Amino acid sequence: MKRLIVGIDIGGTGTKLGLVDSLGEVIIEEKISTTGEHTFAEFITTLSKIVKQWLLAYPDYEIAGVGVGAPGGNFYTGCITDASNLPWKGSLPLVELLTAELNVPVVLSNDANAATMGEMIFGAAKGMKDFVMITLGTGLGSGIVTGGRLLIGAESLAAELGHVLIKGKGGGRACKCGRKGCLETYVSATGIKRTYLHLLASQGEQSRLSAVPFDQLEAKDIAQAALDGDEIAKKAFVTTGKILGRQLANMVSIVNPEAVFLFGGLASAGDLIFEPTKKYMDANMLNIYKAEVKILPSQLEGANAAIVGAASLVYQYEQDSKEVLA
Repeated sequence: MKRLIVGIDIGGTGTKLGLVDSLGEVIIEEKISTTGEHTFAEFITTLSKIVKQWLLAYPDYEIAGVGVGAPGGNFYTGCITDASNLPWKGSLPLVELLTAELNVPVVLSNDANAATMGEMIFGAAKGMKDFVMITLGTGLGSGIVTGGRLLIGAESLAAELGHVLIKGKGGGRACKCGRKGCLETYVSATGIKRTYLHLLASQGEQSRLSAVPFDQLEAKDIAQAALDGDEIAKKAFVTTGKILGRQLANMVSIVNPEAVFLFGGLASAGDLIFEPTKKYMDANMLNIYKAEVKILPSQLEGANAAIVGAASLVYQYEQDSKEVLA
């Protein structure tokens, strides 16, 4: 029997799931809507039916476990708790329900931790013992591996770099967490849109994106405009990289990583975000760390990255189990 892992990535609008082999290849995948007129239990039943159908179609396969990446996913409790961008509220017992349906180990964590484990198991961090993953999507997520182990924290809430405050005295941009001045309101796909519009309003320069409404503007539009020579768009990336670089310099002082990986839609802008981030990280680091820490693109980028990242969570579970039995 060929052992495969189910990877599930639960997002605010859509959920992706797939069967992943030991090389990180997705054998089969499917996407369903997260939203809709269904309870959380019904949603879990739908996911389970898909997996069971796969097993019937591939009788030579067996499932070693299920890894789930989700906003608000708690590794210890196995619950998704108060995720602001999911349709269900409260504490959702994902691990309990999925285990009952599939009768295999189920590991839950947040989506940034899933991406971090994916990079270590299948990506460019293979063989690294100490690194940081920064996920740049609608918000900013992060994961830390130290000594070869994912840093989880006492309440499964470690490495929330997106919610460090970069503005004092309650100032700065409003964040969905209820505070003002969080890093992710400046460094994320949403953050760069806000920066771009602020620069557009304050500097009086022309931009080809001037007439695009905020809700229709995307980070990739700003990236393309910057590549085409739009000065406001280029300044937006420099400003974003400057803020991120400074915070990464602080992160380096705390965890002393070998490398920092950038993952997600904003990271796909390439040198537009990497060059200013590296410049300002290096400029603000302690001398003992200068030229020692690399900023690298994730190798998990692609349509299946979230599935592979979620599946990789099972590998940490299996390693923990071996240590308990040793």
